[in-house]
Amino acid sequence: MGKVTGFLEYARETPTRRPVAERVNDYFEVYQPFDEEKVRLQGGRCMDCGIPFCHTGCPLTNIIPDWNDFVWQGRWRDAIRQLHATNNFPEFTGRICPAPCEAACVLGINEPPVAIKTIERTIIDHAWAEGWIKPEPPPLRTGKKVAVIGSGPAGLAAAQQLNRAGHTVVVFEKNDRIGGLLRYGIPDFKMEKHHIDRRIEQMEAEGVEFRVNANVGVNVSAEELRNDFDALLLSGGAEWPRNLNVPGRDLKGIHYAMEFLPQQNKRVAGDNVLDQIMATDKHVVIIGGGDTGADCLGTSHRHKAASVNQFEIMPQPPDDRAPSTPWPLWPLQMRIESAHEEGGVRQWSLATTKFTGDEQGNVKKLHGVKVGPAPKFDPIPGSEFEMDAELVLLAMGFLGPVRNGLLEQLTVELDPRGNVKADENYMSSVPGVFAAGDMRRGQSLVVWAIAEGRKAARGVDQWLMGSSDLP
Repeated sequence: MGKVTGFLEYARETPTRRPVAERVNDYFEVYQPFDEEKVRLQGGRCMDCGIPFCHTGCPLTNIIPDWNDFVWQGRWRDAIRQLHATNNFPEFTGRICPAPCEAACVLGINEPPVAIKTIERTIIDHAWAEGWIKPEPPPLRTGKKVAVIGSGPAGLAAAQQLNRAGHTVVVFEKNDRIGGLLRYGIPDFKMEKHHIDRRIEQMEAEGVEFRVNANVGVNVSAEELRNDFDALLLSGGAEWPRNLNVPGRDLKGIHYAMEFLPQQNKRVAGDNVLDQIMATDKHVVIIGGGDTGADCLGTSHRHKAASVNQFEIMPQPPDDRAPSTPWPLWPLQMRIESAHEEGGVRQWSLATTKFTGDEQGNVKKLHGVKVGPAPKFDPIPGSEFEMDAELVLLAMGFLGPVRNGLLEQLTVELDPRGNVKADENYMSSVPGVFAAGDMRRGQSLVVWAIAEGRKAARGVDQWLMGSSDLP
């Protein structure tokens, strides 16, 4: 374990965020550098519990107490070896994972939990700085070919695992750059894209082939892939957005969040984005109180919006863990993202009833009402309101993968929620076609996507070879 009495001697400490006045003028990551000696002390707080609930809290079952101990001892190379044993991309999870491991930390029962996410991010950043992350090409090739469709975290994790098992792997990505929602869904102020780029370089050196602008089911035939490859892995995102069917929805200036966010990421990458959706000098309303809504909020601040309101239909959660979600469950409680510190107004228990606009068809007003609790959300009489709204961003979640194109051509069976149905080995109803990540489980976390990609890779390997040594 770390220091035997470390949890008694050291307080939880995590990196501070850069001053708001500074960070809203750029798209660099919001966190300040954090001294490695402080990280070592955080590792010393770990109690190496007899039953480490952080394991089960983490979808990747990261061996957290072990690398906490290595960090406490200053054994950074051992720490990254242990971290990579279960997680292909800790620089992603160490930045954008909400850390369910910390919610399950035993110390968190009556004290602030171990700063697991900070330790994880520091381990991988230290390893990159020391030059320890090298390509690991397979010693032998199996002669089997696998097509991975989608280059988000699930597809990338699966591709790396399958390649290291000796299969020839080709990743197909419909966009112009690799990374999926990591690239075009997560703002740069949460994760700068050079973290993706260097992993792609590593994977290419290992033998993975990447093909961009390859939209399987549209400009690449799914049938041809079935003929050319021994197995297919569907690892696209849950990109069918939930709509808001109220009068005035067709007015100009009302957009899905995933129309708004990718454009800014392209602009940060140096692209010339024609007719970019901008929040500058506009009264912005974001409908949806989750992570995607917070991403829209932070981006709107950087566009210099005149005002930003963020609505959520659910009631405001409590400041501390709700009794309905006791330890070690993921807690229902109020969360303050970096974007919320930067400004804007958060409002709860609100529903939109209609939009109205001007003679040119531009949205100008949002009309809404206060509502009661779930599941009915009954309108509260007399609580009707209206507010200025020149840009409305819909961030209400996703209903699963897009059905037309790829899924129709492959004729895979869907589950009752509209996701690709798969068995315990992640194979769909079509032999040789597998599914992982959001396409199989619905909208979820990056850490779940990586875990799904690794498990699906093992399923593919076992189906191709009769057995698998992949973890």
